[in-house]
Amino acid sequence: MAKTHSAILWDKLEDGKVRCRLCPHGCELKPGKTGICLGRRNDNGELVSTCYYDVCSAAVDPVEKKPLFHFLPGSKVMSIATPGCNLQCDFCQNWQISRPNLDILPIGRGQTLSPEQVVDQAYANRCSAIAYTYTEPTIFMELAEDCGKLAHENGLKNIFVSNGYMTAESAEHAAGFLDAANIDLKSISNSFYKTYCKATLGPVLETLKYFAQADHIWLEVTTLVIPGLNDSRAELTEIAEFIAKELGINVPWHISRFRPCYLCTDRGATDIETLQKAYQIAKDVGLRYAFVGNLPGSGMESSYCHDCGHVIIDRKGYQLDQYNILNGSCMGCGAKIEGVFENVI
Repeated sequence: MAKTHSAILWDKLEDGKVRCRLCPHGCELKPGKTGICLGRRNDNGELVSTCYYDVCSAAVDPVEKKPLFHFLPGSKVMSIATPGCNLQCDFCQNWQISRPNLDILPIGRGQTLSPEQVVDQAYANRCSAIAYTYTEPTIFMELAEDCGKLAHENGLKNIFVSNGYMTAESAEHAAGFLDAANIDLKSISNSFYKTYCKATLGPVLETLKYFAQADHIWLEVTTLVIPGLNDSRAELTEIAEFIAKELGINVPWHISRFRPCYLCTDRGATDIETLQKAYQIAKDVGLRYAFVGNLPGSGMESSYCHDCGHVIIDRKGYQLDQYNILNGSCMGCGAKIEGVFENVI
C-alpha cells in the first residue's frame, strides 16, 4: 500500500469512523474508506492523506498560465499537483488526474517530491512562486502547507489555483501561507453546481469573499463559458456583478473559452461572439480588468489603465509584448494599478 501522511482538519466519530472538515462534503468515512476527493482515507480510525507522497504533475509554467495576470507578471512558477478533486465536473480539462480511473491510473502512480525538493526545483528554475494547481489543491493541503511555509522561508510566494470548494476553516488555514489565488466561479447557479459538479454554489461564493477580504492575498477569478450551460447574458451579467459588488472592481475576471472534453463533448467550443459579449459585460458593470482566455490574438488578453486607457501590459498568449507599469503605477498617467508587481523578471 502506498505511503500515507497524517491529515489535518478532521474529527473522530463512533465505531472507528472519521469526519473530514476540509471541504463542504464533510465525508464521514468508515475504516478503509476513501473520501469523494480520492485524497483522504480512514486508516483504522485515523484520517490520512493518500496523496502527500503522490505528486502526479510537476512543471515550470509562466504565471500567466494559472491564469494570474496581475501577480508578478512575466515570472515563472513551479507548479505541482496530486491526483484527485473534491468536485466531479463533467467538463474537467484535467480529468485524467483529477478523476483518475483507479483501475487504470491508480492513486500512488506519481512520485514523491518533498517540500525541500519542490523549493529546490523552484530555485533552480528561477521561479518567483510555487503554484498548487492542475487538480484541486485543497485536497493536498498538507503538502501545500509544508511546501508553502518552506517557500516563504526562502523568499518564494505561494499560489492556489482552486475551485473554491472549501470550508471556512480550510480557507483560513490556506490563507496562512498563501499570497495569491485564482478561483473558479463556474456558474452563479446552484443547480449548475449540483448537476455538473456534484457540489453546491454557496461555499464557493464564501471562499471568494474570504480571499477578496484578505489583505495579503491577491485574488483573480476564472469562469469557463460553456455553450448552453452558463453563457446566457443574464448569467454572465450576474457573475460580473457579483465580482464587482462583492469582491471588488479591481479583481480581474478571466473569461475562458470552453473546448469539448471529458463528459462534455456534446457541444462545440464557445463562439467568439459570446466571449466578446462577456468581455463587454465586464466593462459595463465596472470591472477594471477583464480578459478572454483560450483565444490567443483576440486583443482581449491585455491590461489597460482604468484611468487613461493606456496599455499597461500587452499580452500575446503567455508572452508580454509591452510592460508599462513602474512602481505599481501606469507609466502613461501615474494611476495606481492594482496587483503585485515587484520582482518582475
